[in-house]
Amino acid sequence: MKTLDQIRALIIDMDGVLVRGATPLPGLSEFFSVLDTRKLDFIVATNNATTTPELLAGRLGAAGVQIPPSHVITSAMAAADYLRHHGNLDGKVFMVGEPALRQALESAGFEICTEANGASAVVVGLDREVSWRKLSEAAYALGDGAMFIGTNPDPSIPTERGIAIGNGALLAALQAATGIKPLIIGKPEIPLFELALHKLDTQPDETLVLGDRLDTDILGGKNAGLATALLLTGVTDRHDLENASIRPDWVFEDLKALSAELAAVAA
Repeated sequence: MKTLDQIRALIIDMDGVLVRGATPLPGLSEFFSVLDTRKLDFIVATNNATTTPELLAGRLGAAGVQIPPSHVITSAMAAADYLRHHGNLDGKVFMVGEPALRQALESAGFEICTEANGASAVVVGLDREVSWRKLSEAAYALGDGAMFIGTNPDPSIPTERGIAIGNGALLAALQAATGIKPLIIGKPEIPLFELALHKLDTQPDETLVLGDRLDTDILGGKNAGLATALLLTGVTDRHDLENASIRPDWVFEDLKALSAELAAVAA
């Protein structure tokens, strides 16, 4: 097993690890102080393709921790980066998604098509204004041979009213209509982690994934060959862990417990 003194950087999930909604989780400020003391670099990485680094950094700022947007990546950014390096595209993309996804794609140099004609890729992120016409245009483009990219596979999202449709449900609809399976960029697949490693300039065996979900954060970290630590402050609880086939390298009750271990390693 890897040891914490080997760790040089962290890839950190946001919700359920650092904050819950707008509320900072216990030990948030102390955790970042320990990272600073130990000179551990970090990236906050989220499957959420509807937000931007600036907005996520702002959420942390409101919770009492100031980080630069350059320390945040989203599945929208990772999708744009993947297309730029692996797509062999002519630069025209049909998008199902919200302004944050458009910003990521346009920042990477892609032109957003309003219709299927001419699109060499279809990129699908959560779209809370989605329409039959938009999904149909995406299906037409896929039928014409466009590359099919999904920012993240989450089938549902929690809301104040209950469980709502997530991006995975939109991808499932398009796959059912076309018979074409999307390439997933976000957790638990590898591309999001590859982008984080590139930005951190670290190797997998010296990088720790910190998350609250076994099926995305921990499984994704393992898929990418990274060390993994589960925090029991979000989706996964001890009962889930006892019955799970996915096993993290470490389990911590909260950020305070992790910070104590990291500080002890440095002592």
